[in-house]
Amino acid sequence: MDNAAWRLAGPEPLGHKGCCGYRIVARTDAFGGRISCVQSSMVPPAIRPRAGGSRRWRNLPIVALLALPLLGGCGDDTPGAAPEVRPVRVVTVEPRTGGDVVSLTGTVEARTEVNLAFRIDGRLTERLVNVGDRVTPGQVVARLDRQNEENSLRAARAQLNAARGQLVEARNNYQRQRDLLQTGFTTRVRYDQAVQTLQTIQAQVDAAQAQANIAENRLGYTELHADSAGTVTARGAEPGEVVQAGRMILQVARDDGRDAVFDVPPTLKDAAPADPVIEVQLTMDPAVRAVGRVREVSPRADPVTGTFRVRVGLADPPAAMRLGSTVTGRLELDGSAGIAVPASALTRAQGQPAVWIVDPRSQVVALRPVEVVRFDPARVVIGQGLVAGDVVVTAGVQALRPGQPVRLLGGQTAAADIPRTAGATAR
Repeated sequence: MDNAAWRLAGPEPLGHKGCCGYRIVARTDAFGGRISCVQSSMVPPAIRPRAGGSRRWRNLPIVALLALPLLGGCGDDTPGAAPEVRPVRVVTVEPRTGGDVVSLTGTVEARTEVNLAFRIDGRLTERLVNVGDRVTPGQVVARLDRQNEENSLRAARAQLNAARGQLVEARNNYQRQRDLLQTGFTTRVRYDQAVQTLQTIQAQVDAAQAQANIAENRLGYTELHADSAGTVTARGAEPGEVVQAGRMILQVARDDGRDAVFDVPPTLKDAAPADPVIEVQLTMDPAVRAVGRVREVSPRADPVTGTFRVRVGLADPPAAMRLGSTVTGRLELDGSAGIAVPASALTRAQGQPAVWIVDPRSQVVALRPVEVVRFDPARVVIGQGLVAGDVVVTAGVQALRPGQPVRLLGGQTAAADIPRTAGATAR
């Protein structure tokens, strides 16, 4: 390091004056700079360097500390830094031309599902179909143990035969009494007794016949038949179980139609138009489509989710829309006034919603209060505060301030004659 660390200059005019007219020129690497304005009277004589630079360089820090308060008063003739240009993304807004399109996810279900069950108690011995099998009308799908019912039928038929035998005897006795009464060889009392006996035995035969019919029917009830064509969707019992009358053995989805079933929030249920046309498409294959109308709306909300079960009857659904398939339903609500912008464009100004607007000519931003009509996680519908053609910032809103110049990402400019399409045009 140079031993002559600095030198003192007098009050002669300088090319660059500070606030005092004196200067100290420092040539040291320890501070790497130039002290441009220090009064010589402020430097104590004990630390002033002698001619030729014989004072050691270790006294330089003391001089620098004394000079720091005076540097603040020195003028700075350098011009101010240019304002920072922020990159942003924008959209050019347009009035809404139609209503909102709402999409919900649901499943395909049979329009009618029936539970097949036995009409009598018994032990299940056979279940001839399983879940997913096709059934036809009259097809036997399950059987119960027949032994008890067969014995009951035999007993009923035996009683019927006995009653019929008594009926033959009673009829013959009646005919004899009738003939004798006509010839005068019997009394009227005997004849009336024969008539009464005949009628009693006839009633017993009718009762025995009814019991035999019941026993025969119960024997037939040991077989469970499908009442219509369809597909088995569930089973409720396994062979070997003792089942009660009416217990579901199989559930069959009939082939008389299919529904798309959705769980609809109450706000959407109230906002939907009357008798709307619903477009339904397979979630996994949107090319498979069908249309339908609302067939049934549950009057009671689900106690857990708070949604309402809505069934949409599908008109001629394609075969690819199988039972249980996941579908997406699209419904267009009635149009309402306003302008839709991305939700990321919304900010706050003095506790009120606002958006940043880009001036197409000066390329600077300004904060404009708006009135929010409706919003969701993806977009916001603005009722007042925006007009067609406004350029709204959608990305970078957190780092902006009023009057700040911006640069549109992608090399685009917010020119006044930017072509616009229906809806908000992203940039």
